[in-house]
Amino acid sequence: MLLAGAGFMIRSFLTLYRLDLGIETAHLLTMNLSLPDRKYPTPAARTAFLERLDERLGAVRAIRGGTVASHLPFGSGVLMQLAVEGRPAPAGESPLPVTRVTVGPRYFETLGLRLLRGRALDETDVRAGRDVGIVNQRLASMYFANEDPIGRRVQVISEPATDRQPAWITIVGVSPTVRQRHLREPDPDPVIYVPYYLTPVPDMALLIRTDGDPSALTGMLREEVRAVDPDLPLFGIATLDQRLARMRWPYRVFGSMFSVFAIIALGLSAVGLYAVTAYAVTQRTQEIGVRMALGAQARQVWWLMVRRSVMQLGIGLTVGMAGAFGVGRLLQSLLAQTGATDVVTLVSIAAVFVMVSIAACSWPARRATTVDPIHALRHE
Repeated sequence: MLLAGAGFMIRSFLTLYRLDLGIETAHLLTMNLSLPDRKYPTPAARTAFLERLDERLGAVRAIRGGTVASHLPFGSGVLMQLAVEGRPAPAGESPLPVTRVTVGPRYFETLGLRLLRGRALDETDVRAGRDVGIVNQRLASMYFANEDPIGRRVQVISEPATDRQPAWITIVGVSPTVRQRHLREPDPDPVIYVPYYLTPVPDMALLIRTDGDPSALTGMLREEVRAVDPDLPLFGIATLDQRLARMRWPYRVFGSMFSVFAIIALGLSAVGLYAVTAYAVTQRTQEIGVRMALGAQARQVWWLMVRRSVMQLGIGLTVGMAGAFGVGRLLQSLLAQTGATDVVTLVSIAAVFVMVSIAACSWPARRATTVDPIHALRHE
């Protein structure tokens, strides 16, 4: 069971470590800000602030790119329902799920992403208040498999639905797939990116790409924000790599903890099997001598000693694998792109246990094959 826990957590950690993020995370600085309701009570007030801040970030020469977003990459998003114009949802079927992220015009430029099709959001969209959006390739392949999504109109409906009729959003571009919510799932989530003036939420994040050390620009960025609103603090300042390291931290800690306990338990099991087999060899020394005097081969004597340990090993594996399934179910909410019945993990830990166990009982059994029959018959 301990080996299974270690295997599941280590496999999840390695999966997240090797995950194709889709963007270059180096030199990306992130921070959060929250617009108070008293000072920014309306969507128009929040939009005006974000527009001024976005303009100032675009004018800073010390950074390669800066933008605002409601959620950072790999940092969740708003779960919504998608309605496609001219495609009514069949009765009885679940609505199309989609993750919504509110972004500034230079969002994809800051992340270093080149759109696969269409165009990016720009300042003219902000000034004109156009209802436009960009979908990722995952959404395009799921909901527009045999057609071009550019120019199609969709509605993003909150869950549960409200009385306010959502606007129809025209898709103007398709971006590469970057995970938002489904970091632990095998498949990424479908995402739609909408400009911040459509849904100006009070809690936003800043993304800054630099050429050098991102943390060196923290003071300058605070000043840029103070120039727009001197009472607004920045918090949660960290590079995107640091945020990813924090996300992987539980897997590293629990994986290490399970591994230490598993190694101790494995060592105790090996010592126990060794002691039991060695004691059996001592108790049956005369029997071994008789068998060898009557012509028993070394491999037959070896199997005679190992057979009981193999039976104990089989019982232990049966009970232990049942417990391993339980451990996997207990850790299911933490596992990344794997499950409680992951065949690779379970077969690997079973193989490790079998090899260590066979090695532990083989050594005393091998000593039994070297017993001199004459000395064995005189053994008391």
